[in-house]
Amino acid sequence: MGTVGLDGTKVHANASRHSALSYDHAGKLEAQLQAEVADLMAKAEAADQVDIADGMSIPDELARREERLSRLAEARAKIEARAKERFEREQADHQAKLAARDAKAAATGKKPTGREPKPPVATPLPTDQINLTDEESRIMAVAGGGFEQCYNAQAAVAAGSLLVVVADVVQAPNDKQQLTPMLDKIGTLPDVLGRPDMLLADNGYFSEANVQACVAGGIEPLIALGREAHHLSLQERFAAAPPAPEDPTPVQAMAYRLRTPQGRALYALRKQTPEPVFGIIKSVLGFRQFLLRGLNAARGEWRLVTMAWNLKRMFALSRAV
Repeated sequence: MGTVGLDGTKVHANASRHSALSYDHAGKLEAQLQAEVADLMAKAEAADQVDIADGMSIPDELARREERLSRLAEARAKIEARAKERFEREQADHQAKLAARDAKAAATGKKPTGREPKPPVATPLPTDQINLTDEESRIMAVAGGGFEQCYNAQAAVAAGSLLVVVADVVQAPNDKQQLTPMLDKIGTLPDVLGRPDMLLADNGYFSEANVQACVAGGIEPLIALGREAHHLSLQERFAAAPPAPEDPTPVQAMAYRLRTPQGRALYALRKQTPEPVFGIIKSVLGFRQFLLRGLNAARGEWRLVTMAWNLKRMFALSRAV
């Protein structure tokens, strides 16, 4: 399989961001509807004494508001469930940061500097949202600025052939937690396809754990440690390789490789591996938005799209032989 490039792209969900409802706004709507229900009930009790607008049916108006209240209560309950899951996930990270801070203080005998890690919030934030059209999609930042209702489509692409090796769709807007699951998917492929010996990914995938996961899987990682400048000077572009570190950690070894001319040339393949595939899928095949709703349906649709790309690509490769 050789070198594989991993990247993600935001694909619009079959839902508008304008149909998203925040936890705070849902509470305000509930209060408004409850007041309107109380007003309608008062009108019903005094129907003989109160003038009712022409065309108004108090039972119909009550039923409409009761239905909306039920949907709002359901939406708020789902936001609260998501907040609980987020709290449990972030609480574990928070405890790990505190433990690392205490361990460093014990090792150095000095009081930790900097602010203490902020604990996660157990309750929903006012800005927490749910989309009433496709509740499994998420608001995400998109290229060119702004936010849209999207899914994050992932693809691992073989650099030699530009074939999509594995594909997935996730709800997380960032890519940091997607490297290990994609490696696991590569590991389930038939042995006849081989295994990658190098993985290229941008800074969005960088973490020490991700680098170690690649090394543990027998794959050499080349993952950017930070955002790179677009226009390097001549001295920077043709600078000699720095001295190799002695007994480096996996991250130090990767950082050194990225600073060598050979490493820079290999990492440059990243921009011409997954990105052209995404560009052709969106601009040539015309796939810019999911037609189906829900995470599982979006995953199936993305796999179908990447299969279509692979068929198109294999046809082009067969003609080039």
